[in-house]
Amino acid sequence: MASTKMKHRRTSKGKFVGQKGLMDRIAAAVDAANIRSDIPAFSAGDTVKVHARIKEGEKERIQIFEGVVIAKSNRGAGKSFTVRKISHGVGVERIFLETSPKVAKIEVVQEGRVRRAKLYYLRGLEGKAARIEREVETLAASAASASARAAKSTSAK
Repeated sequence: MASTKMKHRRTSKGKFVGQKGLMDRIAAAVDAANIRSDIPAFSAGDTVKVHARIKEGEKERIQIFEGVVIAKSNRGAGKSFTVRKISHGVGVERIFLETSPKVAKIEVVQEGRVRRAKLYYLRGLEGKAARIEREVETLAASAASASARAAKSTSAK
């Protein structure tokens, strides 16, 4: 009595063996369907403006939340990032889902240079100590880089 169905067995950790490939394919399809192409590339340390949709009764408006990205979680369709700002002397943090329809738009204001992926240590700092090193570009350097890009694009044609 041979069966054509795949037999499943439990591993020592309680997981079933045999359906892993199918579940991975389903998860990849769900992630591919939820990826947004309008979100710019940003990382921890960058200052961003998040345009969040707020519903108040019947009306809907967009509120801008500007702050420093202190953490980013890249897990498929559940990608999220934490933004921290100081409002009237009080630290305020919000966690946004990248794939959420409540996030209307994300703008990168400044890029910061940090050596960590999670900047939770900023919670204990204030004032000048909480500043993040920035990549400062002078007018002369920006003009030189713009002319180099223009020269490169014309030589590529």
